[in-house]
Amino acid sequence: MIQDKLIKWYKENKRDLPFRNTDDPYKIWISEIMLQQTTVAAVIPYYERFINRFPTISSLSKADLEEVYKLWEGLGYYRRAKHIHETSKILMEKYDGIFPNEYEDILSLKGIGPYTASAISSFAFHKSYSAIDGNALRVLSRVFEIKENIALNKTVKMITELSNKLIVDHDSSSYNQGLMDLANMICKVKNPQCTNCPLSDDCLSYKHHSEKLLPISIKKVNHKELSLITGIITYEDQYLLIKNDDGLLENMYGLVQYEVESPYSFISKFEEDYHERLEAVSFIKDYRHVFTHRTWKMHVYHFVSSKPLDHMYTKEELLTLPIPTAHKKIITSII
Repeated sequence: MIQDKLIKWYKENKRDLPFRNTDDPYKIWISEIMLQQTTVAAVIPYYERFINRFPTISSLSKADLEEVYKLWEGLGYYRRAKHIHETSKILMEKYDGIFPNEYEDILSLKGIGPYTASAISSFAFHKSYSAIDGNALRVLSRVFEIKENIALNKTVKMITELSNKLIVDHDSSSYNQGLMDLANMICKVKNPQCTNCPLSDDCLSYKHHSEKLLPISIKKVNHKELSLITGIITYEDQYLLIKNDDGLLENMYGLVQYEVESPYSFISKFEEDYHERLEAVSFIKDYRHVFTHRTWKMHVYHFVSSKPLDHMYTKEELLTLPIPTAHKKIITSII
């Protein structure tokens, strides 16, 4: 049976990761949220710093949101940080600080979807839920030679149901972790190492020589590119940063920027919004930052204010603020 082979292989070859050496659902939850859209190597130092600072649900619930954002700085997808902070408060109020062990209760928490709920249920509580992410989809679509588009919900549902049958009466944690490690180490996106795979005798795509065609993953993405004038706004040795109240970078501090055609249009828009007049000093440089569904092309200019403005910070103070990567790379290269 492929599940027995997979579990045996995993126990002999598993990666030593800090969030695997625990069955604490809180720590597993934090790691799984961090791992969304982020590589394992990138997550490890963030995870260790975060858990060191907030070792319990209670400590996280009492934290200032800005400190949570600062520890998250550089991981991206900052709404995740807001959601875990909000959820920690819910866990204290509704569950007395004890992470729920029922799948539906876990799924009801803010920022937790079916994959994360399944991962927590499996890794922390050893329940029979398949944690189906892109890695698991890749392995299982090849093993069973599934030719449907895995970017479609109906295909994900079909593979999840198939996997849930395999996991019954087996070590669900080792099975799910095994799928992840097999995808990382052997069943790679390109050039899978099929001759080293413990499932090669059972893999239909290997048998039919279709392993390099699968999985089929065709996503319809409306990617938008924005051309922005981004302002380094100074008064003497201070710099203006604005806290975003909503949107893509909610609660992060960033440079003022507008989707306008020139620095003179920027000055007019700034005066309209902040009732202060700026002087354009110089063009600095163009920067580009790619998000999942949009790209910012930032034309950076230096503007000077004739007087101090609200929300201006010294160089030292800037280092204490949570700043998104898109703007931090501009700030650190200039200041």
